[in-house]
Amino acid sequence: MFLVIILGATDERAPSGFAPIAIGLGLTLIHLISIPVTATSVNPARSTGPALFAAGGWALPQLWAFWVAPLAGAACAGIVYRWLAGDRSDAVGVEGAAAASRIPKSSG
Repeated sequence: MFLVIILGATDERAPSGFAPIAIGLGLTLIHLISIPVTATSVNPARSTGPALFAAGGWALPQLWAFWVAPLAGAACAGIVYRWLAGDRSDAVGVEGAAAASRIPKSSG
């Protein structure tokens, strides 16, 4: 969901200037919900450091999930966003460029 928020907020059809607000609030919501429940880490690199130095090495066998899950989630988010966003031909500038190419040029 976080990547869907990022893709939607940075889409050229979205209002400009609001992406940092949407992304920041989305990340805040992730932290408020998931940290108290699972002590999660949103950043795989942040998960790797403690796993390497954990006493007894108990965290290393679980480390793969902290790398694979974000990659799989990103791939799913890209597919879902493309499906939700629909055709981009109505985006600002795309139709204008196509219409401009149909304008006859004056000879002169």
